[in-house]
Amino acid sequence: MSDFSLDGFLPYLLNNAAESTSRAFSAHYRRDHGMTRAQWRIMAHLGSFGALTATEICRRGFLEKSKVSRAVAALEEAGLVRRAPSDSDRRAELLSLTARGRDVHAELSAYAQDFQSGLVQRLGPERAATLAQILDELIERQPD
Repeated sequence: MSDFSLDGFLPYLLNNAAESTSRAFSAHYRRDHGMTRAQWRIMAHLGSFGALTATEICRRGFLEKSKVSRAVAALEEAGLVRRAPSDSDRRAELLSLTARGRDVHAELSAYAQDFQSGLVQRLGPERAATLAQILDELIERQPD
C-alpha cells in the first residue's frame, strides 16, 4: 500500500468540491431552463462580459471547443444567443445574448447570487473570502 492519500490530494479535493457545488447549482438551470452546464457557463460569460467569440469563452472558462460549439448551437436555437461577424477577424463570430437571453441571464444571475450567499453563510465570510483568494491564485498560476 502506498503512502499516497487520495483524500488529502488537493486536485482531488478541488475537483470534488467543484463537482458538488456545480451539481447543486445546476439543478436550478436544468430544471427551469433545460440547460446544460456548458450552456449556463456560456450564458454567464456573455452576460458578464458582453459579446465574445467562442474562442474567448473557451479560454476564459477552460471549456473544450466542441462542447462550446454544441452548446452555442442549442442556445441559438432556443433564441438565447445570436451570432454576428467580428469586425476585427473575418473568420470569427461574436456571440451575444438576445433580449430573451438577457432575461434568462438576469433570472439565473439572481439565483447564482442567492446560491453564493448560501455558500458564504455556510463557510463564514472570512473563510469564503480566503477560499476565493486561494482559488484565484491557483487559477492564475495554471500554465497555458
